[in-house]
Amino acid sequence: MTDFTGQHPTGRDATTASAPSRQSHTPSRSTTLANLKIKIRSALRQYPDFPSPGILFEDILPIFQDATIFEALVTALELHILETYGESSKPDIVVGLEARGFLFGPTLALRLGAGFVPVRKKGKLPGPCETASYQKEYGEDFFQIQRDAIKRGQKVLVVDDLIATGGSAAAAGTLVGQLGGVLLGYVMIIELDFLRGRDKLSAPLYSLLSSQEDKPAGPP
Repeated sequence: MTDFTGQHPTGRDATTASAPSRQSHTPSRSTTLANLKIKIRSALRQYPDFPSPGILFEDILPIFQDATIFEALVTALELHILETYGESSKPDIVVGLEARGFLFGPTLALRLGAGFVPVRKKGKLPGPCETASYQKEYGEDFFQIQRDAIKRGQKVLVVDDLIATGGSAAAAGTLVGQLGGVLLGYVMIIELDFLRGRDKLSAPLYSLLSSQEDKPAGPP
């Protein structure tokens, strides 16, 4: 009951007295990211001795077979990028490496409001290109990027599915520099950290998942 002055009989304001206390239950960004990582890791498959004996192949393709897991991947990467660089310094260009960087690079770029640029093997892109070499297990290979793909001073993020020895990622970073881009860093889904590929990179590396933990092998 209130009197005509709007006061509760105890003297407290009626509105204040009746308002329940509320606590925010919105999860923190770090908690959200941890939950997303669990969902993404559960989708991965491993294939021993593929494509050659002694190789444990990480299959990321199941991520893209489920829209909710694909969404989780893009959201997890977006959370990291915005937390690291902020809205004012996020990338202008996302560079994706052939070929699995093409699977999620364009979607991530769209989410960030950035352009997407592919880096491909030599001879796959039309027009004038810049070229950078890198070492593979059985010799030298080459990456190329179209010469007008990045404007001088644009902020660039390089993405791929996995970093192992780091040679191809480093070559992509070299190409960004040849075009005058500012290399913010590298973002990978998986890092085989025991191979120390990040030591070859000239900018910070963020990997969503690291090492090769025991998981059920993929179907035969």
